[in-house]
Parts: sequence; C-alpha cells; structure tokens
Amino acid sequence: MQAIFKSTHFQIFNPETMDQSSTLEYGWRRTIITITVVACSLLELIDTTIVNVATTHLMGNLGATLSEISWVIAAYSIANVIVVPMAAWLSIKLGRRNYFGGSVILFTLASLMCGFSDNINMLIFFRFLQGMGGGALLATSQTILTEIYPPEERGKASALYGIGVIVGPTLGPTLGGYIVENWHWSMIFFVNIPVGIIAAFLTFTFIRDVNYVTPEMKNSKVDWTGIILLIVGVGALQLVLEKGDSENWFETGYIVVSTVVAIFGLLGFIVWEFITDHPIVDLRVLRKGNAAIGTVLSFILGFGLFSSTFIYPIFVQRFLGFTALQTGLSMLPGALVSGFMMPVVGVMLSKGAKPKWLLPFAFGIFALFTLLMSNIITSQTGEHNFFWPLILRGVGLGFLFVPLTTLSLGGLSGKDIGSAAGLTAMIRQLGGSFGVAICSSFITHMTFVHRADLITKATMYDKSTQDYLAGLTASMMAKVGDIVKATNMAYATLEYNITSQATILTYIDTFQYLGIFFLMVIPLILFAKDTAPVKKEDLEAASH
Repeated sequence: MQAIFKSTHFQIFNPETMDQSSTLEYGWRRTIITITVVACSLLELIDTTIVNVATTHLMGNLGATLSEISWVIAAYSIANVIVVPMAAWLSIKLGRRNYFGGSVILFTLASLMCGFSDNINMLIFFRFLQGMGGGALLATSQTILTEIYPPEERGKASALYGIGVIVGPTLGPTLGGYIVENWHWSMIFFVNIPVGIIAAFLTFTFIRDVNYVTPEMKNSKVDWTGIILLIVGVGALQLVLEKGDSENWFETGYIVVSTVVAIFGLLGFIVWEFITDHPIVDLRVLRKGNAAIGTVLSFILGFGLFSSTFIYPIFVQRFLGFTALQTGLSMLPGALVSGFMMPVVGVMLSKGAKPKWLLPFAFGIFALFTLLMSNIITSQTGEHNFFWPLILRGVGLGFLFVPLTTLSLGGLSGKDIGSAAGLTAMIRQLGGSFGVAICSSFITHMTFVHRADLITKATMYDKSTQDYLAGLTASMMAKVGDIVKATNMAYATLEYNITSQATILTYIDTFQYLGIFFLMVIPLILFAKDTAPVKKEDLEAASH
C-alpha cells in the first residue's frame, strides 16, 4: 500500500519523473491539468463580456464618457487578438509551462490593478495587459488539452475546452450584472484573483514542457518583422472594428488611416510569414489537413457566437426593459445546455462520428435559432418566449464547437497543433469583432431605412393614420384637458411607435440574415477532407 502511495504521489507531484517520450498525460495528472486549463480559458472569456454590463457604473465612478469607457472593452480585445497567434511561438521560446504560468500571473495581477484603478486611463492600460495575459490562456489551453489526450479522446478534449469558449461569453453578462447590482464594480475584476492564484500554482506543479522543442527551435532567430506587422495589422483592424460604428466609419480620418494600415499590415504579414524561415505564426500549417477550412469555419463560429450575444442583450434591455441580471439569467439555460452537450458530442466523436457530418447539423440548428428569433420578436415579447430559441442556440453551439475543433486539428501533430490552435483562436476572435461591427452598423442603417419607409405610409392623407391620431388626441385630452398639449402628445406617441416598429423590423431582418448566412456556409463543409485523427505513434515520433 505504501509503495502504491509513493508511486501515485511521484506521478502526480513530480513531472520530471514522467515519461518524456510523449506529451500524453494519464490519471489524476491529466484531470488536474484539464481542470486548470479549462478554468483559465473560461475565466478569460468571461472577462471578454463581463465589463459590457458595467459601463454605466464605470462612467459614474471614473467620470468617463461612453466613448472612453468603450476603450476599456476595445483594449482587451485588441490585446487578445494580437497575442493569440503568437502563443505557439512564445511557448517554444519560453517553454510551455513558463509561458502559460506567466500568462496566468500577468492576467491575475492585471485584474488586481484594474480593480484598483481610479481613473479611466489607468483602467484602459491594465485592461490591455489583462488581454495580453488572457489571449495566451485562450490559445495555449487548447494546445495543452489536445496534446495531453490520446487521438481517440480528442473529441473529449475539444468538448472540455469548448465549455469555456461557448459558455464564457454567455456567463459574462450574467455574472457582471449580478456583481454590479450587488457590489462595487471593482469586484468584476477581483473575482479573478483567487482562481488565478490557484491556477498558477497548479500550472507550475503539474504542466510539463513539451519535448518536441529542439534547441534549434528554441534558439532560432526572432521574427521581429512578423511581430511588428502582426501588431500593426491586427491592432489597426481591431481598432477599426471596435470604433468604426461610433465614429461614422470612413467619415472619420483616423478610421480611414487605420483601415489602410490594417490592409497593408496584414497583407505584408501574410506574405512575410510564408517566405521567412522562422515565422512568428506558421501559416504553412494551412496547407495541412483541414486547417484552412477549419480557420474559415472558426471565423463564422465567432461571427455567430459574438453577434448573437451582442444583439439579444441590446434588444431586450433597450426595448423590452430587461435588467442586466435578468438578461444574463435568460441566457443562462442555453449556456448550460451547451456545456452539457459538448461532452456528449465528444463521446460521439470518440465512438466514430465524423465531424464533417456533425457540422452541417450544427450550423442548421443555429440557423433555425436565428429564424425562430426573427418570428417571435415584437414589442410585447416576454422572457418566456425566448426560452426555447435560446435552448436551441445552446444545442447548436454544443454541436458546433467540438466537431469544428476536431476537424481543424485532425491530422496535425507537434508544433503544428499549437500553430493551428492559435490561428483558429485568433480568427474566431476576429470573426466575433466583425460580427459585432457589421451587426451594429446594419442595425443603425436599417432602422433609418424602415423608419423612412413607415413615415411615407403614415401621412396626414392616410385615413387610418388620421383615425389613429384622432383617437390618441381624444385620449390625451381626457387626461390633460388642453387640446394643444394633447395634440403634441399624440404626435410624439405616433413618432415613438414608428421608431419602435422600425427597430423591431430591423432586429427581425438581422436575425433572418444571420440564419441565411449560416445556411449558406454548409456547402463549404463538404470540401473538408476525411482526415483520420493523429495516431499515437505519429504523435510520439513528432516529439523526438
């Protein structure tokens, strides 16, 4: 018994005694590593949206404008998108354990300083640092999970990682709404600290450095050109997407300049990464397996996930009167369904289900969700009306993420897994930024279009409009006893109803177009290769 205890103790607490011929982990070590990295990815993605419902409190406490507060959200996103594709390279340079653990520490310390910030500039700066640490957690978590599970269990690994990716953005508004309604706004950052401390300890105790990194790889030339082009290109693009709508897009000089910089920066980055010998992001991985199609589908996943998370809260809070907490709680059952479905889908994949055939079903379910939403939206829609569509959304996302990750990383091994994981994570984030920016602009534009169309029909020459105004005026007259005031109130009510109807029609259009977009993507999946998962012996060979 004592010998068994010593053996188990050694296996768990001394990574250096483990078999270094493979990246695979087993038993309690794998369980603890899984919990650690899933918790970190969940924490990072919760922080992507947790601030969204606290903007009013931040404006009041920090004396900031809405435009300034928007930089608190933008700074985090920009840092995320910049660091995610560099994660594989930084893991090689610094060592996977050191890089992941260091990122946890940076994220935790930045969270602490965000909570202590007493002015808007300080908060923006530390949110950027928090995003730098968080972006590394997002990409490296997926790589670690993929490498510690054997090929036949990668569906399970993808499901566990997907819980953080899918549930995190949905839990963010719920948790944020509860915190700001019951405690000080700084608590939305302080809640990260105990989890971060535990995660850092577990990281340095259990996670091993990968053994396929050779001295030549670790000491290779630094791709400074690629780093600069990546930061400039992606940073400028994210700036355009985050600020374009509020700045009237190309009517503002710095948005035009940022767009030009983004185009040339990203094109230069893509060309350079293909021709340099030591790329910061190995784009050559796109030629292998289904990495290219997986990257495109990851963009679409991000587009659908973040745009739907963006549209729904705005509509129900602004036009149906939901509170931030009520909005988050209404989304919670769907998030829990996603979390439940992902392990189920993981088991299906491990038993032989093909990602190529599960994905069309998932995209179809998500399209059905958007089309159902477009049919139930009215000015009188209640919270109960959204329950089943949001449950359906949860099912769709549960079936979407796991097969997509399995499809994208299938057939890859060694450093290619890290490169593909970082690239798909970055593209997923960019897809979310594109989704929010495009939906925001579309809603603004179509509201004006529908309003103009309704006004042309609601004229003084229209008999139904005349009768409606006469009835409103009579009703107001009975309350205020002044014909002039009653007439003005009747016209104001008519104006409000026209604007509300235009808004409802716009949100109906938005959900319908999202559904059509997801249905149009399905044929692309058929071009994916039926690549078999990486064999255990191939994975081990790649590590030498």
